[in-house]
Amino acid sequence: MKPYNIPKGRNKYGTNRRITYENPVVKYLTLILVFFIGIILAGMISLKLYLISLPPIKNLNSFKPNIVTTFCASDGEIIKTFAAYTFSNVELKEVPKQLTEALIATEDKNFYNHKGYDLLGLSRSMVANILAGHVVQGASTITQQLSRILFLSNEKTFTRKIKELQVAAQIEKTISKDKILEMYLNNVYLGSGAYGVKGAARIYFNKDLNQLTLPEMALIAGLPQAPSVYSPYNNKDLAKKRRNQVLLRMYKMKYIDKDTYNKAKEEPIKLSTMPTMYATNKAPYFCDYVMKELQKLGFSEDEITNGGYKVTTTLNYQAQIKTNEAIINNLNAWGLTGNKSQAAVFSFSPIDGRILAYAGGKDYSKSQYDRVTQSTRPSGSAFKPFIYTAAIEKGYSPNDMLEDRPVRIGNWTPKNYGNKYRGTIPLYSALMVSSNVCTARLMDSIGVRPVIQLARVMGISTPIPYDYTISLGSNSVKLFEMTRAYGVFANGGFRVEPYAIERVESSRGTIIYEARKAKTSKVLNINTAATMTAIMKTVITSGTGRAASIGKPAAGKTGTTDDCKDAYFIGFTPDVVTGVWVGNDDNSKMGELTGGTVPAKIWHDVMLVATQRYGNSDFEYPEIVLNPFKASSISVITQSEAKKNFDEESKADTNETERNILPTTVKPDTVKPVDMIQQTLLPAKKKEAPKPPVAEEIVPIHPKPQPTTEQFAPVPMTNAPLGFSE
Repeated sequence: MKPYNIPKGRNKYGTNRRITYENPVVKYLTLILVFFIGIILAGMISLKLYLISLPPIKNLNSFKPNIVTTFCASDGEIIKTFAAYTFSNVELKEVPKQLTEALIATEDKNFYNHKGYDLLGLSRSMVANILAGHVVQGASTITQQLSRILFLSNEKTFTRKIKELQVAAQIEKTISKDKILEMYLNNVYLGSGAYGVKGAARIYFNKDLNQLTLPEMALIAGLPQAPSVYSPYNNKDLAKKRRNQVLLRMYKMKYIDKDTYNKAKEEPIKLSTMPTMYATNKAPYFCDYVMKELQKLGFSEDEITNGGYKVTTTLNYQAQIKTNEAIINNLNAWGLTGNKSQAAVFSFSPIDGRILAYAGGKDYSKSQYDRVTQSTRPSGSAFKPFIYTAAIEKGYSPNDMLEDRPVRIGNWTPKNYGNKYRGTIPLYSALMVSSNVCTARLMDSIGVRPVIQLARVMGISTPIPYDYTISLGSNSVKLFEMTRAYGVFANGGFRVEPYAIERVESSRGTIIYEARKAKTSKVLNINTAATMTAIMKTVITSGTGRAASIGKPAAGKTGTTDDCKDAYFIGFTPDVVTGVWVGNDDNSKMGELTGGTVPAKIWHDVMLVATQRYGNSDFEYPEIVLNPFKASSISVITQSEAKKNFDEESKADTNETERNILPTTVKPDTVKPVDMIQQTLLPAKKKEAPKPPVAEEIVPIHPKPQPTTEQFAPVPMTNAPLGFSE
């Protein structure tokens, strides 16, 4: 604010003068600011005097914290423990100097110069956080972090911060700086089950401390701030960026020279292929999912690992043990013993959403990649129930007749598995035997949009191309989402959100979180759910999923993609839904493996245990009558016969558009099945194909599914056009 100017006049000395008046508002604000600064300084001085007066902590040198946080299965079985103290301590003299320098440069550059706290740094961070409106800077010294690890909870309150300062001051009075640093190096959590730098060296690089390179030490030093975020197992690119920030700080503090810095930051990250998991972990993929769910509930990773909580989960421990065994045993029996050959299992209750079994791969120690929630792979015929469900919703009956013979839709010609065609069969039989041409005809009749809309409301959120080939599962999906969607069939048309955590208790036994009733939404008519369940029961009793039979009411669907690269079996009882995927991480072929082989066998083994407590309960659905249609009345048409018929019919179609080749539906009470098959086999006279429905939108037909931006791991994949799928 500029001062007010008054015209020049004469002072008593006869010279010109200028009279200046100060703005009273500015003066008032300045006084307030000075007053508050004085209060803050007085408070800081008082706090420092108080901290100086604190006594030392007795027996700190021999202090050993107890195990703090545990994850338990629903029956109380401990499935994972988080230890606040590693029992493989290392002395400071055994830790490479560059590792301690990296940690000091990153976490507390003034470590050897303060008394356990940095009041100036604390004030600076408070101002930055107030201006930003949220936490953007931390100000915890290494001693403060150690005090929190050893003695305090992780609640984010002002009183906790004061206690942290108090304990830090006491620690500084009790032991030397080197001892503080040594205890910190042995107790800090560094992600992936690693407590302390010795554990981190073994887990991430399978090395002793004295074998670590400078870039590896910098990577470890960058982990304390956010162990799961910067873990190279979770995000290698972000881990490398964080590592290079540590190297830059080391360079600025003159711990390393410029040439060393430039060389180190270009080094690639080479992780251990077989990390040693120090923490007890009997369901590792599931526990990772629990960690993510806890974080969504507002718990930080530091709070979880060091908070002393008892987390009771929904896991059925016996079913989980059987899941782990079933994956290994069935893959080995099929000769799929390499590291690239994987299987994933996801099982939950369609009634209340409790997750019962969960395996994202066959060996967590060799791959932490979760193929339940992270992997997106083509779904094959496991996607077909969505097409049939949309047809039922549009008024089709399971007893309507479909032509199981070659069809051309635009320039796309789907084929049946094994190039076998059955003539005219009921709609329910078409899904039972997984007929590709029947499904394609049905898709052409009802349209693409209703199928996509239905899949969305049932729980599929991954990209679905607007393309006819999705009828055969050309689109990529997540096993988690597919299994959740199948739960709608089991629960009378209601979609239920799976969850993993029942409750969280504090170290004193106080319940601080308890799961509410699962989120549900009505997405299907109960008659539709009943019809689809009745149809998919036949898949297990008489169709492609016979290997999955468990001797009690169950329904499901197999799925196999082109060249047998992906195989699924997803099925359900009234109480449990389980999805199984088998494939190679590099997207290579798995011989003649189909959804009805290894996936169905794994499903069988898991479901025998998972459904044991429910007995042989059946679905409480309206009765659905599937008209008898004996296999003996079906003439299997070979590919050569079908091609001959198809070619002759195509000649008669020269004046018709390809768009007019649509599914033929005939009510079973008007034409007998045998008569219809005879008509199909006689090419001399062809019935005119029905015209497209007027209200149906004509959509472009692509021979290949449209590419998506979805990223696949460990090996990127592309959606291939499906000639056939099982």
